[in-house]
Amino acid sequence: MNATEVRELTMDDLRARVKDLDDQIFRLRIQKSMGQLEAPGKVRGIRRDLARIKTILREKELQAAAK
Repeated sequence: MNATEVRELTMDDLRARVKDLDDQIFRLRIQKSMGQLEAPGKVRGIRRDLARIKTILREKELQAAAK
């Protein structure tokens, strides 16, 4: 998911997406600890998506506060 797609989402959608990605990272960490993780590169991509979404969410919060 790139930044332009994320910017089109609403605040509620972004918060839901953050919760979903946190859950995915948690499940992947458990799989890794059990030695069942098949795609270790997937963790990196999800972490980057999460950071991207949190950054844009914060930008929108600051814009709303400034108005």
